[in-house]
Amino acid sequence: MDNKFEIIRYNREMKDEWDTFVSCSRNSTFLFMRDYMDYHSDRFCDCSWVVRRKGRIVGLLPANITEDGILHSHQGLTYGGWILPLSHIDGEDVLVFFEESARMWRSMGIKGLDYKPLPYIYFLRPSQDDLYALFRLGGEVSEVNLSMAIDYVSPGSFDKLRKRTFLKTTRFSDKIVEMQDPDRMMDVISECLAERHGVSPVHTCDEMRILKSRFPENIRFFGIPSHRNDGMAAVVCIYDTGVVAHAQYIATTEEGRGENMLTPLFAYLIQELYSDRRFFDFGTSNEDNGMFLNSGLLRQKASFGASGVAYMRYSLVL
Repeated sequence: MDNKFEIIRYNREMKDEWDTFVSCSRNSTFLFMRDYMDYHSDRFCDCSWVVRRKGRIVGLLPANITEDGILHSHQGLTYGGWILPLSHIDGEDVLVFFEESARMWRSMGIKGLDYKPLPYIYFLRPSQDDLYALFRLGGEVSEVNLSMAIDYVSPGSFDKLRKRTFLKTTRFSDKIVEMQDPDRMMDVISECLAERHGVSPVHTCDEMRILKSRFPENIRFFGIPSHRNDGMAAVVCIYDTGVVAHAQYIATTEEGRGENMLTPLFAYLIQELYSDRRFFDFGTSNEDNGMFLNSGLLRQKASFGASGVAYMRYSLVL
């Protein structure tokens, strides 16, 4: 087997080639497309990498670099890691080019790698070769966050309380709407996050509008209108990868919480709209880099039939 690899830094001239590889890899999502990655290029210094063998791309690493000399994969994304082709690259290959990359980065003065692999539920095919390579290179777990997901091959069911709540809130099922513009959704999200967690959304309203325009089939906004005003009372933003429907944002107003509007909204998304996906991912329930677990939020997600998926993070000293 020819294990000679060429490892080069990504540049914008490679955009089309990069996107083509992402679209036909075994462990990627639309978040790795350059039109998604580059929407916040003003905030992150891109330092992505391309691996070739015999001139053909066999691996990509979405990444950015910070002034302290740490390479991150990628701070602007929920997850990252080496993107691999559908076939013809195995664990030995990944170990070889990961080792070669580490040597090259070290020679460039890069001090360490902050690595967030793609959670396994997003794989088109099994693809944890990078975790073995990290082990061999001395990588250590630096953070674990716990998400909750429904596996449609063996789904859990709504618990008794959730079933009773759904029966009481079915009147809202006919009121669910899909929004094309994020304004009303982001109003609820911003208010909810500020009130309950003292933080702001990762995305601004303008950024969500840009991303929606670039990925209209992947990014969708759903909600139930308030009957008190012109706003929304419960909203969910879905990132659909084709394999996983992921709830990127979930938010309610006081009205939405009092009326339990998320129950019929999620019933529609889980049982109808995205029931042909492989997983439905509610997202993580952590703060403080994984050290705090919001047990109430976790149990709320579990009540829909979801169970735990770890979002891992590794640190590798170079």
